Amino acid sequence: MKLLGLTLRHAKPYWPWITAVLILQLISTIAALYLPTLNAQIIDKGISVGDTDFIWSTGMTMIVVCFVQVAAAIGGIYFGARTAMAIGRDLRREVYYRVNALGALDVSRFGTATLITRNTNDVQQVQMLVLMALNFMVSTPIMCIGGIFMAVREDVGLSWLVWVSVPLLFAVVGFLVVKLLPLFREMQERIDTVNAVVREQIVGIRVIRAFVREKFEAERYRDANLNLTRVSVRVGNLFVLMFPLIMMILHLATAAVLWFGGHRISSGQMQIGSLTAFLQYLLQILVAVMMGVFMVMMIPRAAISAERLDDVLSAVPSLAVPQGTAPPVGHAVEFSAVSFGYPGAERPVLNNVTFTAREGQTTAIVGSTGSGKSTLLNLIPLLFDPQGGTVRIGGVDVSELSRRQMADLVGLVPQKPYLFSGTVASNLKFGRPDADDDELWEALRVAQAKDFVEGKPKQLGAPIAQGGTNVSGGQRQRLCIARALAAQPRIFLFDDSFSALDVTTDQRLCASLSEATTGATVIIVAQRISTIREADHIIVLDNGEIVGAGTHEQLLDDNDTYREIVASQLSIEGAS
Repeated sequence: MKLLGLTLRHAKPYWPWITAVLILQLISTIAALYLPTLNAQIIDKGISVGDTDFIWSTGMTMIVVCFVQVAAAIGGIYFGARTAMAIGRDLRREVYYRVNALGALDVSRFGTATLITRNTNDVQQVQMLVLMALNFMVSTPIMCIGGIFMAVREDVGLSWLVWVSVPLLFAVVGFLVVKLLPLFREMQERIDTVNAVVREQIVGIRVIRAFVREKFEAERYRDANLNLTRVSVRVGNLFVLMFPLIMMILHLATAAVLWFGGHRISSGQMQIGSLTAFLQYLLQILVAVMMGVFMVMMIPRAAISAERLDDVLSAVPSLAVPQGTAPPVGHAVEFSAVSFGYPGAERPVLNNVTFTAREGQTTAIVGSTGSGKSTLLNLIPLLFDPQGGTVRIGGVDVSELSRRQMADLVGLVPQKPYLFSGTVASNLKFGRPDADDDELWEALRVAQAKDFVEGKPKQLGAPIAQGGTNVSGGQRQRLCIARALAAQPRIFLFDDSFSALDVTTDQRLCASLSEATTGATVIIVAQRISTIREADHIIVLDNGEIVGAGTHEQLLDDNDTYREIVASQLSIEGAS
């Protein structure tokens, strides 16, 4: 069972705490079982005969036993809680690092919403089960077995009530668990759906408002929420049925003990103290079973959560994590017969792509939408693994470079600029934490972002919201470019990183970049011809294949695809 294997594996470092829980729970349970016997002795040997000394001495013993029982219970709960919380922390950490080790395709296969749910809600389900198990896995069986032994010891004639009520309680619980298991699985899936809808609507709130789709999205959320509610109600109905049945069994058992016990007392076969003790033991047994029921009721949902967590933890990353090799000689980027296709796609995105981006030169990649430009760029930092051919940096296959080596060599400005919550400085230092303020200001100057950062009250300490939502699209792009410049890599990858800039800022930025990236390998994916016309080498992609390569002038002379792109943009620019 995956739940058992997962919890045992993560519980290994905490066996001293678990041992303490077992010992303390054992002491607490034995003390609790001893109290009804002392109470019976006070009734039969003290109150009934008027022996005050016996009442006092036995009463003091009961007080001592109570203190021991309470202290042991508190200690057991303390160590149990620490163990459960530590296991939950370790699980969250392991899931987090596993997700970070997955490739982009692996993450998209799971989905962002479900990964968030698994690292929060699913871990919490397992954590709560561990807490309940540590609190009751010792006390419940000992209380049941010990209670049965002590109850039979008090009066054998009433023991048949134990053998009737306990199996009846187990039968009720077993029936409900079988019904709940598929419902808990469905509930976790419904939670995933709600999280996915909410996340999508929050991220895309501007698009929703721009197209006046609030009502439609509200309906989507209502449907997802309603589906979750329906499953939750079905689960709640079973819980509502469970507790009255358990309480009915408890009350019927109490009534039966008093009825049949009263007859045995009237016939002289049993003393009042023994009846009181027997009733207490029977209630202890049934309450222990009921507490065990709480734990058992959590097992189905925790088992589903454990399976979902195991799916993530056992996922084999599609990208191997190399240990690193000898550093590359130089930083030229070479594609050799590279092909790549997304899972389930009808045809490959890239097919037999071969070219070299040389050191100290700017290589531009242009092409129509969907021609594979961004995919090609993502193969260099190994965000995707080529399905055919090789990508080399300085003569070394990128699959042999460690992440540290790759981070030192490559600076990527993604197509969708993203900033992290923090400050301007913390975002710029993302690639090189030891960068000083002078280097940050220089990166901002080159990226044409110095003016607007200087205009902020706190300048480098100005706050940045998650995703950079408190700055404009153009400012966000320029800050991302400055972040790549501050890291001082040897290879710069710009994935359509100038699209939100006006033509004037674009030209100033390109001029500054050519100075700041002297000696580096620069690869630019761009839609604007004005951005890349001065590039040393321009590659034209069409349907995943290279259909032209050369300088701007050469391609204008002999490449129809490039001429079409230039003509379309010149007409637009002329019209504007």
